[in-house]
Amino acid sequence: MSENATLRRGRPGYDQQGILDVAVAAFNQFGYDATSMGVLAERLGLSKSAIYHHFASKDEILDRALDAALSALEGVVDETDASGGRAADRLDRVLRGAVHVLVDQLPYVTLLLRVRGNTEVERRALERRRAFDKRVTALVADAQAEGSLRTDIDASVVSRLAFGMINSIVEWYRPGGRENADRLADDVVAIALDGLRMPTSNRVEELLG
Repeated sequence: MSENATLRRGRPGYDQQGILDVAVAAFNQFGYDATSMGVLAERLGLSKSAIYHHFASKDEILDRALDAALSALEGVVDETDASGGRAADRLDRVLRGAVHVLVDQLPYVTLLLRVRGNTEVERRALERRRAFDKRVTALVADAQAEGSLRTDIDASVVSRLAFGMINSIVEWYRPGGRENADRLADDVVAIALDGLRMPTSNRVEELLG
């Protein structure tokens, strides 16, 4: 076994990912600022030096956690862009993919949504969130331009409303309930997009006119 693999395994019971999961849960419960390395060490049953064996600082733990959530969301848009097709269909896939990311990484996305920009790590995360929002807004605008969505609502408003609804899921969703990720995604798309879709007759008239 390599030296790096040995370091990553660390103390029995916790690898790097395990420490990260416990830290994210603590950040969500107490708030990032109020969660000291001492609190994390107590929760993990490790010494602080054992945590530092894996992470140089609390900021690094936060950075890794926020990157996990952001990379997953960015990956949804990247994959959708690469797949091509009508903008409306790609928007549908982005919304569904975002719901799946939220369900699959609920604690990490919850932490991301609570970031307020109090540290450099948080400010970088907020900048990435803004870039993600701009990509979704551009996709909404493309769907409007192709005649798939109504144009009387600004694209940025559509994007904010859709993701406001998706983001609110962190406040009430509990794994193991009646709604799995697929059903939840269906519900979100129905509420977010059905009222925005152009009737077929109107789309034909708009394209011909």
